[in-house]
Amino acid sequence: MDLQTLANLSQIVGVAAVIATLVFGLLQVRQFRVQRRDAAGAELVRSFQDTEFIRAYQVLGALPENATAEEFRAAGPEAEKAALALGMRYELIGLLVFREIMPLSLVAQSTGSVAIQFWGRMRAWVAEKREADGQPHLLEWFQWLIEQLEKRGRRGEPPAFTLYRDWRPPSE
Repeated sequence: MDLQTLANLSQIVGVAAVIATLVFGLLQVRQFRVQRRDAAGAELVRSFQDTEFIRAYQVLGALPENATAEEFRAAGPEAEKAALALGMRYELIGLLVFREIMPLSLVAQSTGSVAIQFWGRMRAWVAEKREADGQPHLLEWFQWLIEQLEKRGRRGEPPAFTLYRDWRPPSE
């Protein structure tokens, strides 16, 4: 084998190494995104498993749908505390969805209808509080999240226990 042939082979090997490195790097980025999504899902579940969430759920659940600001205030300071506790959780979830760290589909399937119900009970109070306190950004990502969930239009979709009644795990 002459020197020219060796030089050509080394170039081919070098290009193949660069391509292999790029492919490996892209696969690693993809794997990282999957891990990040899975971690976000686990954190979402954890965030709804504490007594503060359960209490806030009970307090806001007692309010009428599409409650007026007056009806909300009449429920007392515990309603405001519950709204802020839940609102801040959904605020963070909305931002994570916007930043593409948490998939909107995961939120829609796990807590989307509940979030929409909470927002309906809080909407008028949030609007009034934004105006009164001069805080136009109060719970902005929560509102954004609700708008995205409403665009998906899950209200007409059957519940999961009906929709996936015949589901089987892929490994079985």
